[in-house]
Amino acid sequence: MVADGLKGALRGAVRLPGQLLEFSNIMLTTEDARVGATPKEVVWTYRKTTLYRYRSTNRRHPVPILLVFALINRPDIFDLRPGNSFVEYLLEQGFDVYLVDWGVAGDEESEMGLDDYALDHLPAAIREVRRRSGAEEITMVGWCMGAALSGIYLALTPDAPVRNWVPLTMPLDTENSTYQTWMGRETFDVEQLATSIPSLPGWAVNTANKLLKPVPNFLGTPVRLWNQVQDGTVNKTSHQAMAKWVADNPPFPAKAFAEWVTALFKENALVKGEMVMRGQRVDLGKIQQSVLIVTASMDHIAPREGTLPLLDLLGSDDVVHMDRVGGHIGLMAGSKAKREIWPEIVEWLEPRSQEQPPPKSGTATPRSPSAG
Repeated sequence: MVADGLKGALRGAVRLPGQLLEFSNIMLTTEDARVGATPKEVVWTYRKTTLYRYRSTNRRHPVPILLVFALINRPDIFDLRPGNSFVEYLLEQGFDVYLVDWGVAGDEESEMGLDDYALDHLPAAIREVRRRSGAEEITMVGWCMGAALSGIYLALTPDAPVRNWVPLTMPLDTENSTYQTWMGRETFDVEQLATSIPSLPGWAVNTANKLLKPVPNFLGTPVRLWNQVQDGTVNKTSHQAMAKWVADNPPFPAKAFAEWVTALFKENALVKGEMVMRGQRVDLGKIQQSVLIVTASMDHIAPREGTLPLLDLLGSDDVVHMDRVGGHIGLMAGSKAKREIWPEIVEWLEPRSQEQPPPKSGTATPRSPSAG
């Protein structure tokens, strides 16, 4: 047994230089990863915002889809990498897919507030989607903050040309959340911060998100990568694409950041119906679109418990809740998403993306994480 142990140790020592080289290569070449690679064309631009349409010869559904992401990360997460891209999957299923990219804010965007994005840029993007596609109505898929911004737009736009809304892991009720503990306290003067700098640096947002789970984020990720290198199961393409996306954090315009923190974490105003934008109260009960609410059971950024009040707030009579096992990003961009999550979303979308939508059948009850 001693001899066998010695042989194993020697084999490990022989393999170690190669493993160190592979680990270093993965870490040092992450910037070379292909992210957001699906071919697309620019439809419209305004300031830093750009609307893209993805190229396709397989557009079968008359209702186009507009993808909306947060201000604090790049929207490439919708199109993470070839073979694991929600955009790619939607195109394969015959949808006409558009994406709004908020761009990288500069000092000139310091005075842009949430209303500029939700009530100016987003409606303009919707107008251009309709113009390019020829459709009367669209579907909006909003992820994280993008879900909140699109929900605000719908609540304040009763005649919005939107048939379907899919909020993915949407932050809503932040009571007792970690973010509220950090930023909701009186000693955190967000207004002073907003007048001191033009934008919150992207690295600060990234660090704050990682500190929600510091051990897994700062230690767990590299340790897991090293273990995968050692046992020969590492997927270099997958790891690098996600690592590159996670590290790419654009600045958060100061005014928009202050409004976001105040409304969501200091006042918890959105869920209470007390958020006011351009003199109008944001009442989510005015949303009449067909809605698919998607939550993740292990989401630590927008916990499912904080999204669930949306079920009771919406005025629509066609609301379905889909809750599945996963994290805030992994649910839609992880290795299981293509098999377990995206098909269910498409199954919900397809009948509601035809010339005539199906009759609304009433509000569905929440489904358990193990369902389906």
